[in-house]
Amino acid sequence: MTRPRPVLALVTLVLAWPGLALAQGVDYVRANYTKYEHRIPMRDGVKLFTSVYVPKDKSQPYPFIMQRTPYSVAPYGIDKYRDNLGPSPLFGKAGYIVVYQDVRGRNLSEGEFVDIRPHLPKKSGPKDIDESSDTYDTIDWLIKNVPNNNGKAGTWGISYPGFYAAASSIDSHPGHKAASPQAPLVDWFMGDDVHHNGAFFLHQTFNFDAVFGVPRPVPKLQGGSRFDHGTPDAYDFFLKLGPLSRANEVYFKGDRAFWNEEMDHPNYDEYWQKRALWKHLKNTKPAVMTVGGWFDAEDLYGPLKTYESIEANGPKSENVLIMGPWTHGAWSRGDGDSLAAVKFASKTGVFYREEIEFPFFEFHLKGKPGWKPTKAWTFETGKNEWHRHDAWPPREAKPKTIFFREGNKLAFEPPSKPEDGGYDEYPSDPAHPVPYTTTVSPDYPREFMVEDQRFASMRPDVLTYVTDTLEEDLTLAGPIKVELFAATSGSDSDFVVKIIDVYPGDSADPEPNPTGIRMGGYQQLVRGDVMRGRFRNSFEKPEAFTPNEPTKVPFLIPDTYHTFRPGHKMMVQVQSSWFPLVDRNPQTFVDIYKAKEKDFQKAMQKVYREPARASRLDVMVMP
Repeated sequence: MTRPRPVLALVTLVLAWPGLALAQGVDYVRANYTKYEHRIPMRDGVKLFTSVYVPKDKSQPYPFIMQRTPYSVAPYGIDKYRDNLGPSPLFGKAGYIVVYQDVRGRNLSEGEFVDIRPHLPKKSGPKDIDESSDTYDTIDWLIKNVPNNNGKAGTWGISYPGFYAAASSIDSHPGHKAASPQAPLVDWFMGDDVHHNGAFFLHQTFNFDAVFGVPRPVPKLQGGSRFDHGTPDAYDFFLKLGPLSRANEVYFKGDRAFWNEEMDHPNYDEYWQKRALWKHLKNTKPAVMTVGGWFDAEDLYGPLKTYESIEANGPKSENVLIMGPWTHGAWSRGDGDSLAAVKFASKTGVFYREEIEFPFFEFHLKGKPGWKPTKAWTFETGKNEWHRHDAWPPREAKPKTIFFREGNKLAFEPPSKPEDGGYDEYPSDPAHPVPYTTTVSPDYPREFMVEDQRFASMRPDVLTYVTDTLEEDLTLAGPIKVELFAATSGSDSDFVVKIIDVYPGDSADPEPNPTGIRMGGYQQLVRGDVMRGRFRNSFEKPEAFTPNEPTKVPFLIPDTYHTFRPGHKMMVQVQSSWFPLVDRNPQTFVDIYKAKEKDFQKAMQKVYREPARASRLDVMVMP
C-alpha cells in the first residue's frame, strides 16, 4: 500500500511555469506579484485587514488561497513584500492569488478578539458572527472585487490558523473548494495545547499566554517580546513559581485575559464545550485535507479529531487525513528526514509538500491532474514507510490487549491465577516531580516527543513494564486505550502513561555524532499522555479518590502508527508527574488553579495487575 514517489506533477509544473525553483525570495515575489491591502467589511460592519498578492500575469485567471491568522500578516505596507507566498514556495511559483488576513481584534483588524471563538450553528441576523461567517464574507468580497480570479478559493493554516481553516469548512461559501486545517485546535480541554484529558499543559501555555495575551484596546500592530524567565532552566523556574495561583501575583498582574479564563474554568464546563469546534464539523462542502504530525506536542489531538468528526458527519466532498513523522508544523519547512536522534530514511517534508499538499490544491482549485484521492496518507515510523489507506485507523488493524504483569513485564496474556496478581507501587512527591525532558531550556523542546527515556526509567517514582525481545514486527495503528486499576493515598492524582520503543543493545550510533548519543538500549518515546484522575468518570463533574481504594482510571492516548522491529522491546512507563510540561497535581482534591502550597502532599500510588483488576492497554495491531 506504499505509494512510490511520482515526479510527473513537478515536471509538469516546471514546464507550465518557467523559472521554477524550490524557493521564491522577495525579489521573485516583487517581480511577479502586485501587493494590495484591503479592509474588507464583514456582515456586521467590522472591517478586517487583508493583504492580497495578485499575479502580474493576466493570461489566465487564478484561484485564491488564503490564510487567516491571529498572529500577523506582516510585512505591512503595499511596498513591503513577503519572501514566500502560500503554504510552500511551489504555490507562489505556480500562480495563485495569495491572501493573508488578520482575524477580528488582532493587529490592524477591527472588532473584538475572542480566543477560539465559539461557532454559532444558528445565526438570526448580521450581528451573529463567527469564524465561519467571517471566512464566507471574505471569500465573497474577494471573488467580487479582485480582478482575474477563477471564482475558486482554498484555505490553509497551521496551529491557530489551522483552527480558522477548519472553521472555514463549516457553512462555506460556494466558491470555497478546498480547505487544509493543519495541526488545528479543536478542543482546548480534551487534547489540544492547553489541556490533555483535563490536565493543564503548563510549560507551553504559560509561555504562549505571556506573549500572545497582551491586551490590545485599539487596532495596532501586535508583537510580543519573549518572556524573560530569568533562567535557562524551565524546570527550576516553574518549580519556584509554586502554585498556579502565583502566576498572576508575580508575573501577569491580572492582564492576561485568556490566562484568567483558564484559571476560572478548571472543568469541562460550557466555556470549553462551546469552543469544541469538532462538534460542528458537519456536512462540510469543500474538500478537506487535514494534516498533523505524529510527534506534535501541541496539536496531535486536533487533526485526528478533525478527520474523525468530518468523516462521522457526512462530508459532501473529499475528506483526507495526512500524518507524518513531524513536530508542530514541521511538514511546512525542512527536509523532515530526522527528529533528534531518530532517522526516517527519506525527506518526508519534501515529499509532503511536492506530492501531497501541492497536487491537492492544484486539483481542487485549478482542475489539474496529479492528485490521487485517498482517505488516509500516513507515515509508519519504525519501518519508515508511507502508506495510503482507505480508512483511519486502517481496516486491517485488529484490536489486541497488552497487560501489565508481574516482574515488570508486558504480555498479551492476561493474569489468570491468584499468584499472578498483586500490585506495583511508587511514590509521588509534588516537591520533586518527574521531569519530561533532560533538555535545559526556557522553551519546551519539541524533540522530547522522541527523547530517550532512560533518565525516567532510573527513578523510583516511575514504574516500568517491558516485553520480551520481539521476534517479529509489532505495528500499532490507531488510538491507545488505557485502563489502569490504581489507588492513591491522596484524594487526587495524575497518571502519565508512556509507550516506548527500546532499541537493541548493539544499535549503531549516528554518524556524525556531535552530541555523543548512544543508541544501544535507546528508549525512544513513541507516545505518551496524561490523565487527571479526578476526571476519570466525568470531565464535567470531577470526583475525589477514596484514599487507598482501588479505582478504574480509563483514558485515551492519541493515535500512533509505529512498528517495533524484531530485536526491539516495547516498554510502558507509569508515573504521576510530567513536569513542567504538565502542572503539578497537589494530590489533594482542591481547585488546582486556586491551590496553596499547603495543599501539595506526597502520595503513594499503586497500579494493580491481578485477574479482577488487570491494568492494560487496548491497541490496534496491523497483521
